[in-house]
Formats: sequence, structure tokens, C-alpha cells
Amino acid sequence: MLHGDLDHPATLSVADLREWEQHRTEVVFDCATNGPQHHVFEGPLLRDVVAGAGPAFDARRRKDRSRFLLAVSGGDGHHTVLAWAELDEDFGGSPVLLATRLDGEELDEAGAQLVVPSDRCGARYVSAVTHVWFGALAAPDL
Repeated sequence: MLHGDLDHPATLSVADLREWEQHRTEVVFDCATNGPQHHVFEGPLLRDVVAGAGPAFDARRRKDRSRFLLAVSGGDGHHTVLAWAELDEDFGGSPVLLATRLDGEELDEAGAQLVVPSDRCGARYVSAVTHVWFGALAAPDL
């Protein structure tokens, strides 16, 4: 489920995500319990999927875009947060994926996986993604 401050929230399956342009990334991350992990992931860029849903910001205003966050939840109860600026090409441009394939295997049954290639450990990799919430950080009331 893709929801939040979006013009077109959606519920997307792994098959739906395959309709987006697929990107491939080879990653190595150091897992505290299993040591270094080497994997190849394929899937659409998270920024493309969110952009397709119509994020509620003025794309011409960088400072407006930099207030937005993404909260990603997985079927195993794991959650993580990303800043839109990490993904936005005018800022970090990180190629974060919603992976549809892992090491050549389709993830239809397991569910899409969030992949953050720049991370040295796999803590922000979320398996069986169930929700991607997109929204703005509000200024605190003083």
C-alpha cells in the first residue's frame, strides 16, 4: 500500500512493480548475525513509484521537497524511515529500490523488498513491504 500525501495512493503487487522500469544493483552489506551478505536485487526505483503517485509538493521548490519523509513497513513488523531528499536526484539521488527479484528469484510470494544500496549494514532493508507512507514533516508548534 502506497499512501499519505499523494494524489494517487495505490495498492501495488510485486507484479505491478514489474511494470515500472527495472534497475539492477549488486550489494554487499555486513549483517551482524550472518556476516557479509552479497546479493543482486532488481526492481523499480522507489522515487519513481512515489513520483508516479503524485507527491503533494511543488516539484520546483527544493526546500518544500526536502520536508518529506517515507516510512516503510514490512510483513515481519520491521519499519524504517527515509528522507525524500535521500532519493531526490537534486539531493542525494540514492537508487533505493522496491525489489521484485533477489538473486534472480522472483519475490512474488515473499513480497517486495526495500533495498538501500548505500547502507553498509542491512538494517534499512525491509522484507515483504506492506506499507510505504509518504508525508511532510510539520513544523513544531512553539
